[in-house]
Order: sequence, then C-alpha cells, then structure tokens
Amino acid sequence: MDGLIMTGQLLLGLSILIILHEAGHFFAARAFGIRVEKFYLFFDAWGFKLFSFNYKGCEYGMGWLPLGGYVKIAGMIDESMDTDQLAGPPQPWEFRSKPAWQRLIVMLGGVTVNIVLGIFIFWMLTFKFGESFTPNDKLPYGISPGIIGKDIGLQAGDRITAVNGKKIVRFEELSSSKVLFGNAELTVNRGGETKIIDVPGDIIEELSDHGIGQFIEPRGILGSVREVSPESNAEKAGIKAGDSIVAVNNTPVRFFDEYQSIVQQHRSKSVKFTILRDGKPVDVTSKVSTEGTVGVLIPRLGIPRENQQYGFFESLPVGASKAWGSFMDNAKGLGKVVTGEVKANKAFTGPIGIATMFGNTVDWVKFWSLVGLLSMALALMNLLPIPALDGGHSVFLIIEMIKGSPLSDKFMERAQMVGFVILITLMVFVFGNDIIKHVIN
Repeated sequence: MDGLIMTGQLLLGLSILIILHEAGHFFAARAFGIRVEKFYLFFDAWGFKLFSFNYKGCEYGMGWLPLGGYVKIAGMIDESMDTDQLAGPPQPWEFRSKPAWQRLIVMLGGVTVNIVLGIFIFWMLTFKFGESFTPNDKLPYGISPGIIGKDIGLQAGDRITAVNGKKIVRFEELSSSKVLFGNAELTVNRGGETKIIDVPGDIIEELSDHGIGQFIEPRGILGSVREVSPESNAEKAGIKAGDSIVAVNNTPVRFFDEYQSIVQQHRSKSVKFTILRDGKPVDVTSKVSTEGTVGVLIPRLGIPRENQQYGFFESLPVGASKAWGSFMDNAKGLGKVVTGEVKANKAFTGPIGIATMFGNTVDWVKFWSLVGLLSMALALMNLLPIPALDGGHSVFLIIEMIKGSPLSDKFMERAQMVGFVILITLMVFVFGNDIIKHVIN
C-alpha cells in the first residue's frame, strides 16, 4: 500500500507538470496559427496507447510509457522523426513556415508555463501558510551535528552565527545552497570562543549518501515517549507511551542527540534504558535494530518556532523568490557536476527517489511543494542546449535568427538523432543509478 501511495502521488504530480508543459507549446502554436496534430500525456511508444480521441483536428490521448509527454506540431522535426510531411512545400499552417521569433516562442512555451506554475504554487503556499522558521538567535541549546557535521568539525552545543560573514537570522538558512553547495565559511560560537569552520566543496556527495538530517539540526531536550510502534523491540521490552528515558546503559541523557548517539552505537545489540514512569525509575532492556532504532517516537523539546504571515500580494515576491531560488540551486548543482566537483551518481535522482520524497502518506502541502520544485527543475532541464529538448530547438532558432537563414533539414534530422541518443543515455544512467541507490543499497 505504501508503494502504491508513493507511486500514485508521483504519477499525479508528473501528469500535472507534463500536461501544463505541453499545453504551453500547444497554445503558443495555436496562437500563431500552427496546426497541432497530437497532444499526449506519456508516450504512445510503438503505437500503443491507453486511449485517444479527436477534437477539432487534433488527437488527444494517453500513452503507456510514463516518461514524459509531447505535442506533435505540423511541419516540425521533433522526436517522432516524421519527415514525410517535410517533403512537400511549406504550408501556411506549418511550424516551418512561421518566422523564427514565433517558432522560438512556441519552443519556450512549455518552459514558461513551468516557471509560472512554480511561482504560482509557492505564492499560494506562502499566502496560505506563511513561513514557519526557527529563529537562530533563540536556540537555547545550539546545534546537534550529525555524521557530516561532526566530520567538518562541528560539536553539539555549537552556535553558528554567520555564513561567509553574514549573520544567520533563520536556522533554516544553514540548510540552504549557500552552505550545502560547499566552500562556505561558518562562524561558530563554542563556549564563548569564536571559531571558523570551512564547509568542503564536495559536501553534497556526503549529503547524498547520508541525508540532510546528518548535517546539523537544532539541539533539543529529550521528551517523553509519544508513541511505541506495535510489535517493535521497545514494545517487547515494556516501554510505554509517557515514559521518560533518563539514562541509556547507565549514562544519563538529557538531550535527544545524546540518546540517539548511544542507541546508534549499539546497532544489533541490546541496551538498558532507565526510564521514569509515574515518577519512579524503572530499568528495561531492549534490542536495537540494524538501523539503530528501537521503535519509539520521542519529540525534541525546547526548539522555538515562529511563523510570519503575508498578505495576498506580499506573498508573491516571497513565493517567486523561493521558486527562482530552487531554479538557481538546480543550475548550480548541475554546474558542479559539469565541472567535476560533484559526481553525477551523487547528484541525480530518478523516479524512485522522487516517489520516496512524496512519502507513503498523502500530505497536500508537501505534495504541492514538491510539484513546485519539480516544475522549476523541469524548466531547467528543458532549457539545456541538447537537441530534442526545448533548449536545443531554441539554440538552433537563435542561430537561424543570427545568420538570417534556417539550418538544413538534414542537419536538424541528425541533430535530433544525436539528442535522442543523449537523452536515452541519460535516462538509462538515471534509472540505473536510482535502482542502485534505493533498491540494492
């Protein structure tokens, strides 16, 4: 059931993005009098399709291969490689008969819709929910570093006051690209002494392996047990909701990270918990799983949260900034891959990884947040100057506008083939990498 929920959310999110992206091309083409012959969600590879119907001269349908979608525009060399219609003279309703600037608008129609959609989603989320954040200067116990944070020299209780000399107002800024993309300088207050800690340029690879939670988190006090998972090691040991863990293996624990560190050091072993139940100490012994858990949900207390609300129009620039920030973060990450600073297998994720992000429960706020992020990522991907992508077509049209004449049909056919091979290669890599990361590991 969990897999079905994740897959369902993934397919719904991708369907929304694909339909709106292709609609951008569709309506731009129609606005210039260009005939659109097909509009498909997913690919009808080898002629197989789930359903189709015709309306006003265009075939609408749904293919069986959920790797994207397409609109087939008359008189255009695209991924279908249908060149028969190009044998005759250009017709007034064909793509090739229109001025280059009109064709460029058609090519950028999908990307434009993705960007507008991303901005709109973040605008509405900001207007509805505002911005919740942790004020950095009000953290009573500083930070709790994970594996990655400890590796670069951070310690529990540290207070990070600035990044690259700029004061940190919201703790969430420490999980932004200006830190996680590396080569950042953290100003740390440790017991009244100021220290400078450098974030390495390849930290994003460590984040790919361990997750962002293993960088830093706000340090919180260990709360009482809120929930015990059925049939878990904790339940078998007799731990109950409402119990307060005060020691692990006779070592007193006050903070959540202290408890977590000791438990994870005893994976696949047994530990003794000293708990307070109705004000009385009780000792219980529980086995620890191979993942370093016993099956209890314990909140971290003492971490302040604030919420800033915005009016309808006030939230627009905030939402637009979030959308554009995600676009630029993706662009910077791609740049690190191109320059070799980050390995491609650490940077890219595929359908399995994306489905995991949606989770196994339906949370509409999380769903729309991820759709907004994916919309901006799809816009960037389609802008890449690869033949067969919108960016590749756009580059050829700009060259045509500069030189004053179109590139030959033969060149465009070969370019499409090259682009198709590149895309298939990238697709195989991403899918294979996804399987290795999320199935084998």
